[in-house]
Amino acid sequence: MTNNPISVSQLNRYIKEKFDEDEYFANVLVEGEISNFKHHSTGHIYFTLKDEKSLIKGVMFKTYTGYLDFVPKDGMKVMVLGSVSVFERDGTYQLYAKAMKQLGKLGDLRAAYEELKKKLEEEGLFDSSHKKPIPMMPQIIGVLTSNTGAVIRDIINVSTRRNPNVRIRLFPVPVQGEGAGKKIAEGIKFMNDHKLADVLIVARGGGSLEDLWPFNEEVVARAIYDSEIPVISAVGHETDFTIADFVSDLRAPTPSAAAELAVPDRIEVMGKIKSYQTRLEQALIQKVKFMKLRYEKCMASRVFTQPLQKIQEQYIVLDQKVKTMEYAVMQKLESKKANAQNLILRLDALSPLKTLARGYGIVSKQGKIVKSVKELKPEEEIEVRIQDGQIKAKVIA
Repeated sequence: MTNNPISVSQLNRYIKEKFDEDEYFANVLVEGEISNFKHHSTGHIYFTLKDEKSLIKGVMFKTYTGYLDFVPKDGMKVMVLGSVSVFERDGTYQLYAKAMKQLGKLGDLRAAYEELKKKLEEEGLFDSSHKKPIPMMPQIIGVLTSNTGAVIRDIINVSTRRNPNVRIRLFPVPVQGEGAGKKIAEGIKFMNDHKLADVLIVARGGGSLEDLWPFNEEVVARAIYDSEIPVISAVGHETDFTIADFVSDLRAPTPSAAAELAVPDRIEVMGKIKSYQTRLEQALIQKVKFMKLRYEKCMASRVFTQPLQKIQEQYIVLDQKVKTMEYAVMQKLESKKANAQNLILRLDALSPLKTLARGYGIVSKQGKIVKSVKELKPEEEIEVRIQDGQIKAKVIA
């Protein structure tokens, strides 16, 4: 437990930050019964949403109340799309509503919607790994919507304003009513089979859940998923979500926004190209300057100014090594010579000739040295070797 207390405002702010960090609270769909309904003079509405066991306070600001297609009342069962956050001043959490639908006959459709959404999500049709990138510079925009109404006009106006060179190819389809979903799916397949566009926009204006139902049908979802051409969905208002939105490669809040996402702004693109060109030119100038400096540095180096210096330095090193080798050889020869002289002196000291030089002689008989008088007999011839020659003699006694 900390010894430093915090203020109530700090505590409430901390709790609010925790709520805002949780992505689940950013987009919740809640069903319940309205009570304590109040329509304020500012245009905001305040209410409590409750069920059998609990309740939560709610508010819908004027920004969103204009999209309501019914008048909320106490006791009315509704479905609310919004976010949950903390009202810092009072220290209470509440539901901030963005959209509200009356339940009743819509209950069955909502249940079917949730069931199909869960099924397709489990099959992986909503996975981001299957989303295809929208081409950066499409030439043909395929639009599947009604050929009458404001949707196609808005798309044409926005596309023409952003880039008049982009072609719009309309495939008229019914966008509500019986069989509309099948027609939309067939249109998507036809555009793919004949490669009629670089990107597809599936669009319609706002409406009730029944009006938007074709875009919640499984046949449309699977057609979008199987499409090789990237698909942008633009169904209803910003607060309307259909299954087509989840399975498409990109969702746009409105048809006009879809056109902006699909068609690049020519002026903006030209500005980027000009910026890239300027950056490239500057990069080339800097590169040339850098290479020039490197060239000048290389040319100023001793390798170019004194190309033979390195060789001459190696000559000096070689001469030093040769002298070292010669000195080592001479030292070795002197050592061997001194050793040889020492051996010669020792050998000379042991030589019999040295003995003869001192006046001694060597007696031999028939080439063999006589070592004892017993080896001689009177009248035998012997040889006596002295220092300066040999004497032949005869034994007298």
